[in-house]
Amino acid sequence: MNYIVLLLVSALVIFLILKIQKKNGWKTPNIPFPKDWRILLIQEVAFYNSLNPEEKKQFEYKVQEFLLNYRITGIQTTVELIDKLLIAASGIIPIFKFPSWKYTNLYEILLYPNTFDEDFKTTGKGRRILGMVGTGFMEGKMILSKPALHHGFDNSTDKRNTAIHEFIHLIDKMDGSIDGIPKLLLERPYVLPWFELINNKMDEIYHNHSDINPYGGKNKVEFFAVASEYFFERPKLLAKKHPKLYEMLEEIFDHDMEDRVLKSKQCCVGRNSPCPCESGKKFKHCCGAVHFS
Repeated sequence: MNYIVLLLVSALVIFLILKIQKKNGWKTPNIPFPKDWRILLIQEVAFYNSLNPEEKKQFEYKVQEFLLNYRITGIQTTVELIDKLLIAASGIIPIFKFPSWKYTNLYEILLYPNTFDEDFKTTGKGRRILGMVGTGFMEGKMILSKPALHHGFDNSTDKRNTAIHEFIHLIDKMDGSIDGIPKLLLERPYVLPWFELINNKMDEIYHNHSDINPYGGKNKVEFFAVASEYFFERPKLLAKKHPKLYEMLEEIFDHDMEDRVLKSKQCCVGRNSPCPCESGKKFKHCCGAVHFS
């Protein structure tokens, strides 16, 4: 009985928070994008490096907008600037072609120090969860393992990115149900072909005839998230090995990822190095001036 009361109270608290947020309105950036933030994006986010100058400005704006409107809280860990930027990038990458998109089913991201279990415990046995979209009394929240968040960007060739995976679940959930069919992004004529394609691809996974992460064979919900990770990390390989799947994901996200050149992160920028923003100036006289002035 006490458990039921706790759930009801928690649900009421979340409802009130969301109501207050709605009342306060959507916040938009009103200051220039910080140069030290830009350097971190260049160093860590391959997707950002694939954008043209105008697209980079749009991406930067969306990063600022994201961080103004979604709370990021560290649970037994410190939330650093790079954590915030990687979380924001993870949310923006899948909906980059939809400038007005808002995750109305999210208000807070909880950053955990490591993997956790179904009871959200970070110690003990059975801690295998890297990320989760909250339901019930956790509605409106996302949980991410800090190491998993960073691994998703440190290794950009393994077709895996936990944070993007969880944001795909949120996109899936936006139509009212998590079922592997993002009805808000998928036009009705494509729903049945998408459903059939998922079944075929899951069958390939089941029979070990696929290079798609086996976790995608668990159910349609996980397949959509896993396939989307592949789409945004290794689009050219996906287009080569799974052309129909690539085409369907291209239709869903309205994004021809195959044309992107996903440059590896640039990690060695000295004070006298050419600035990564390609201004022609030395780093210490351009974006790095905040560190060397």
